[in-house]
Amino acid sequence: MDLTATTAELAGAAAEVARLLPARVLDPVLAGLRLRADATEVEIAGSDQEHGVRLSAHATVHAEGEVLVPAKPLAATLQAFDEDQVRLKVEGRRLAIRTPNSRFALPLLDLDTHPGIPELPPLRGRADAEQLKIITAVAGAASKDDALPIFTGIRVQSDGHRLHLMATDRYRMAYATFEWEQEGQVDLLVPAKPIAEAARQAFGTVALHAGADRIGLAWATNSISTALLAAPFPDDRARRLLEADIDSTVLVDADALARAVRRATPYGGPHQAVTIQVEDSEVRVKGSDPQQGESEEFVKATVEGDRLTKTFQARYLADALKAFAGRRIELKIQDGLRSTVLTSPPGEDGVELTYLVVPMRSVA
Repeated sequence: MDLTATTAELAGAAAEVARLLPARVLDPVLAGLRLRADATEVEIAGSDQEHGVRLSAHATVHAEGEVLVPAKPLAATLQAFDEDQVRLKVEGRRLAIRTPNSRFALPLLDLDTHPGIPELPPLRGRADAEQLKIITAVAGAASKDDALPIFTGIRVQSDGHRLHLMATDRYRMAYATFEWEQEGQVDLLVPAKPIAEAARQAFGTVALHAGADRIGLAWATNSISTALLAAPFPDDRARRLLEADIDSTVLVDADALARAVRRATPYGGPHQAVTIQVEDSEVRVKGSDPQQGESEEFVKATVEGDRLTKTFQARYLADALKAFAGRRIELKIQDGLRSTVLTSPPGEDGVELTYLVVPMRSVA
């Protein structure tokens, strides 16, 4: 194998594949990147049997071929270059990485013992990549605690020509829906991190593939797939939370409120709590800590209903507001410790997003 490629493009693809592979494995082959040079491009692929990644970069191919090399060293080496072009060439049992002034060499791993990259399951539908970017916002509401795998995933379901996404860590919940071109029904629980990474990278028209134990997103000549979660998701209970009994509605600019929350966070105390107090034509964002002091900021808003006061975990509220960046939102506040609901009219992509955040009990 012998090829020349744009350094930035090749480094970006190698880094993305390496990021989805495990940092520590018993078998170093599973931490390897498979490079396959063919015609006018090089495919960078990897798999730990749970995830499967295939990304392509343009290349001038001098000699076709296929090799397996350690992922992290290759990605780190490519990212460190300042040169526009880099050459990869097999030299004996090494893959040489060359620029006009340097040479680095990585050992070749045993390609024959690599399990291969999982094939994509059957096609289930297509959507625009801009619509699928909402997956990253929904994934933000999923739990990071692997001890509760049921809450680390995104619930993916289709209903006619609409795709529905839902995630919760029990303290917040995100729900999004949009139209798509359905080829087959889906009813899945998907690990949030890899599917969000795939949605972040995708462009153009994206195909969603799914089977009994796997899901994948594919675009152009690229694809990322992952094994499904087997745990049952509490669908009925989660959907009932969307049926809110509203006591106060606040129409406010999401970015302005997010900035106020960010400035109040350093004064949130050990619980990192911020308080939203609804006034006649504004909301008061407050932070208070006996050690750090206190903050108070007013944000203009249109208010209907009761004048309520709620305290939130600052990070949860900030994540919810970030999902609505650039929009005006409705804060639908319920009395007691029931969730506050954030909504906004659909954007040009037709995506409807609802975010729920559970308030905290009042903190001293």
